[in-house]
Amino acid sequence: MATTPLRPGWLVVDGYPLYHRECQTAGADAPAMVHVHGFGISGTYLEPTAALLAARFPTFVPDLPGVGRSMRPDGPVDIPRLAGSVVAYCDAVGIDRAAFVGNSLGCPVIIELANRYPDRVARTVLVSPAGGPNNQPLPRALGQMALDAPREPMSMVPVAVRDYLRFGIRQSLTLFAAMTRYDTIGSLAALTMPTLVIVGERDPLIRRERIGMLVGALPNIAAVSVSGAHALNFSRPTVIAALVEAHVDGRPLVAPPDQPHTVEPIGPRPAPPGLLQRVQRRLRPGEGDPAA
Repeated sequence: MATTPLRPGWLVVDGYPLYHRECQTAGADAPAMVHVHGFGISGTYLEPTAALLAARFPTFVPDLPGVGRSMRPDGPVDIPRLAGSVVAYCDAVGIDRAAFVGNSLGCPVIIELANRYPDRVARTVLVSPAGGPNNQPLPRALGQMALDAPREPMSMVPVAVRDYLRFGIRQSLTLFAAMTRYDTIGSLAALTMPTLVIVGERDPLIRRERIGMLVGALPNIAAVSVSGAHALNFSRPTVIAALVEAHVDGRPLVAPPDQPHTVEPIGPRPAPPGLLQRVQRRLRPGEGDPAA
């Protein structure tokens, strides 16, 4: 991997050793940015995008409990517990409020965090938000992941294989099942902070039409499609970093001019009558595994 400004280190969070990467050269007055990784894989694959943003934002990339180098905690690990761990991590590194950038499982973790602790979240960027009806039942989600694998860069294989083997089969099945139960897209209706959703046009885990039902109906949400698959933070770092900066600055969400990859807006789509009201009634801060 190319030289990175991110420095590795260890912290004790909730009584367990936790590995992370950070870069705080942007200065204390710059808004902090926390990157949250996906299912069973460490924050290593988020480093390409995080490194591009580190010059402007104090940047933090933790390995969540039990993932990567971080120690596995006692008891089951689910999405509410991971959201609490991210808050505890922010406390440990001195972050009161941040922008959160997630990929895959990291997106429901961020949504849960934002619903429970809205004062801690300035804005969110949700890249390839997995979870919910499109990934049910569990065998369907496993099949979708198998479809995605050959669409990712070969350079991601050693990172993914190492981390998945370390994560373990039993914990993988438990957490994967929790992710599929969590209605990630439906849960967007409960967010109040500015939110950008980014999906890959070849991502088999995401249904873009569900996202389109919320765009327009919820003024705080914007969504775009990027040429690529699921792990866009790894495969399209320049495009994702540019979209994150544009989201923060309130600029048009377009690809950098020197990039061959396309960025297309996901426009509003008709929603069934009463859909948003039903979703919002069923979502309550602090409740895990919402299902619309």
